Amino acid sequence: MYSGPIETVACVGSSTTASKGTYQWIGELESRPQNSRIRFANLGVGGDLSFNVVRRLRHVIATQPDRIIILIGTNDILASVFPNFRRVIRVWKGLPAEPTVQRFEENLDLITRRLRQDTNARIALSSLAPVGEDPHSIDPVQSRLNDLCAAYSGVIREVSSREGVAYIPLYESFQDQLVRSPAAKPFTRFSFPSFYRDYLFREMILRRSFDEISKINGWGFHIDGIHLNTRGGRILTEAVQQFLDSPGAASGGTQ
Repeated sequence: MYSGPIETVACVGSSTTASKGTYQWIGELESRPQNSRIRFANLGVGGDLSFNVVRRLRHVIATQPDRIIILIGTNDILASVFPNFRRVIRVWKGLPAEPTVQRFEENLDLITRRLRQDTNARIALSSLAPVGEDPHSIDPVQSRLNDLCAAYSGVIREVSSREGVAYIPLYESFQDQLVRSPAAKPFTRFSFPSFYRDYLFREMILRRSFDEISKINGWGFHIDGIHLNTRGGRILTEAVQQFLDSPGAASGGTQ
C-alpha cells in the first residue's frame, strides 16, 4: 500500500469529465495501482463551455492541485453548429455570445494564465475527441464539426505551447483510431429527446450499459456521437495516463 505524499490532480471540464452519461475515465485512472499516489478532484460540470470554466477558476485553485487537466471546448463547438443547443445553453449556462474559435482561444488563454499565476500546479491542456465518427464526411454538418474539432484542437495545442504547459494529444490519438475503423457514422443533428431517451430510459430504467446503448445507436467510439463509450473513453484514459506518468509539479508555476 502506498504511504508516500499524495498528489492532487484537478480534472476540469464538462460532462466528459463529470462522467454523467459517459465513460468514467477518472474512475478508471483511480483504480490503477500506478496512480495510488493520486487524489483526483473531479471538477467537471455537465454542459459547461470554456467561458463557464473561466468563471469558476477559484474553485479549481481552492483544491490546491499539484496537477490540473483541462478538457473543454466540445460544447463551444456544439453551440456554434446547432441553433437548438445554442438556445438552451444561452438560458442554462448564461451564454453571452455565439462561440467562435477566437473567443475560445481568448478563454483558454485566460484559464491557463490564471492557473499558472495562482497555483504551482503542472497544467495540461487536452485537445478534443471528435464529434461523430466520419473524419472524411461529405455531409455538411459532420464536415463542419470535423473542421471545428480540428481548429479548436489546434488552438489548444498552440496555447499550450505558447504558455509553456503540457499538451494531451487526445484529438490526434482519436483520429488515428477513427481512420483505422472500417465503419464511418456521421453526426448530423442534435436532438435533446435522443439524449434523454438514452440516459433516462435506456440507462436509468432499462439498466442498459453505456456500451449496450452505443451498440444500439450504431456508434463505435461514442454512445451518441458526443459522449464516449468504453472504447473511446480508453483513448482518453491512456492519453491522460501519459501526462500522469510524466514528472510532477514544479515550484513557482513553471511547467
